[in-house]
Amino acid sequence: MKTKALILLSFLFTGILFSQKNNTSKKMTQSNYETITLGGGCYWCIEAVYQNLKGVKSVVSGFSGGKTVNPSYEEVCSGTTGHAEVVQITFDKNVTNINEIFKVFFTVHDPTTLNRQSADIGTQYRSVIFYNNEEQKQAAQSIIAELNNAKVYPKPIVTTVEPFTKFYEAEDYHQDYYANNKDKPYCQLVIQPKLEKFEKIFKDKLKRK
Repeated sequence: MKTKALILLSFLFTGILFSQKNNTSKKMTQSNYETITLGGGCYWCIEAVYQNLKGVKSVVSGFSGGKTVNPSYEEVCSGTTGHAEVVQITFDKNVTNINEIFKVFFTVHDPTTLNRQSADIGTQYRSVIFYNNEEQKQAAQSIIAELNNAKVYPKPIVTTVEPFTKFYEAEDYHQDYYANNKDKPYCQLVIQPKLEKFEKIFKDKLKRK
């Protein structure tokens, strides 16, 4: 995405975020945690980004949206299960919110390419939001409409907004993949640029290292 588009995206999302009122209690309770499931290409990329966002409690890589029960990575890669590679994100609503989660989502992947992110091609790499409640659904639809109306991207957004049904956790070696494999070519060539973009735009939202 060009610099001009990135600036527009940043200002647009800032407006969206500040237009939302945060009515959550400051008391830390379990009810302050919320979960959302997102697919934006290879889950290694999305996982690495959200693990560095302030307010995120956990990020788990897995599969959602298909009919195959307890699928393996190999089965999902075949493109026959109907599942998408996703991350299930649990976040603290006292620190961040669903709009900020979506802001990151639409910044670190291309939501205009159908069933594809760069060289990763197939329905398992589709752009999708699996919502858990009406608030998440409306927030997702609202942000997509805002981005399309502002013509932030050169093409319309193809991200689907679907009700969450089931999440299957991926095999252990897929979890924390970037953190454990930083020297591998895919991590350096694909994941690292996404992280750098995220860290530049959201520098005030990063976890302390």
